[in-house]
Amino acid sequence: MVEGHTSYRSDNAVSVSEPTASTASRSSRSRPTTTLVVLALALFALMLAAIGIGKYPLSLGDIASAVGGAIIGASPPDQASIVLFSIRVPRILAAVLVGAALAAAGAAYQGLFRNPLVSPDILGVSAGAGLGAVLGIFLSLPVAGVQLFAFAGGLATVALVYFIGSLVQNREPVLVLVLAGVVVGSLAGAGISLLKILADPYDQLPAIVFWLLGSLSSVRSAEVWSSAPLVLLGLVPLVLLRWRINILSLGDDEAKALGVEAGRLRLIVIAAATLMTASVVAVAGVIGWIGLVIPHLARMLVGPDFNRLLPASLLIGGGYMLLIDTLARTIAAIEIPLGVLTAIIGAPFFLWLLARGEDGWS
Repeated sequence: MVEGHTSYRSDNAVSVSEPTASTASRSSRSRPTTTLVVLALALFALMLAAIGIGKYPLSLGDIASAVGGAIIGASPPDQASIVLFSIRVPRILAAVLVGAALAAAGAAYQGLFRNPLVSPDILGVSAGAGLGAVLGIFLSLPVAGVQLFAFAGGLATVALVYFIGSLVQNREPVLVLVLAGVVVGSLAGAGISLLKILADPYDQLPAIVFWLLGSLSSVRSAEVWSSAPLVLLGLVPLVLLRWRINILSLGDDEAKALGVEAGRLRLIVIAAATLMTASVVAVAGVIGWIGLVIPHLARMLVGPDFNRLLPASLLIGGGYMLLIDTLARTIAAIEIPLGVLTAIIGAPFFLWLLARGEDGWS
């Protein structure tokens, strides 16, 4: 274990072996507004670059022509317009939305549970959404039905976890929620395995496996516009309660002493983060590591204050997911599932964060 990082609430920061890295990190935290502006500009630049990259590359002239044609209502649209507005732009917006939602939910969960190893999967939302989607595929439902089942499964799983937690008295509530999440998530995983065995191996099983690995290849504008309001609905409470979420990281006793009802606030944060996670998992499938790694990176740049951590996580998460999706559709002849790439990149990157011994965890 890395020295000095055994607690999320550690009061004593351990200096890193390279003073220049620590100095640069403190400098970025001292100018959080500048850091957020740079992150926003970097995300915008990534979006512009991703528009032109793909199996059907688009030049600046193609993009300008397609935009101009859309403005004047040119008919029929050319090939570049179809690629731009029907495929490329919806997918880019979906990638940014998915990454931002998962990263924001991860930051909220880590502050709520006072644990840097927590991710949006901690209460079983991804397992529940996966079970719902697999059930929808098994029943041969249309894409909209599969997404609806996934969304409902994610919400129902977390509701069950919270209900179990409310039944257990005289125990640490956070610990009870985590253990209940592990148990219910395991049951959902068992249900997924059972449906895999029962599914048609030539039709349903490949679709189930592909969905569970995560992909944005079939996303269109309708999915983006249906998920965006739900993500926004979950994001609003986190923004409005950002100061109180900071107090939650101190513990229930300290929060109560400061006049904050920890139980009610915890329920609101869990509901908001779960709504965000379920809405994007229903569209993109199960994509890991983003909600775990991105909040750490954001914390290194702007510090642990949730008032700055939330927007930084949104921007970095959106950019990271966009970069992963662009790589997934360009680096090989076939599209690589997003869950595979996020694990390949996220796991060593997280180990590098641990090895750095950065003092932004406290």
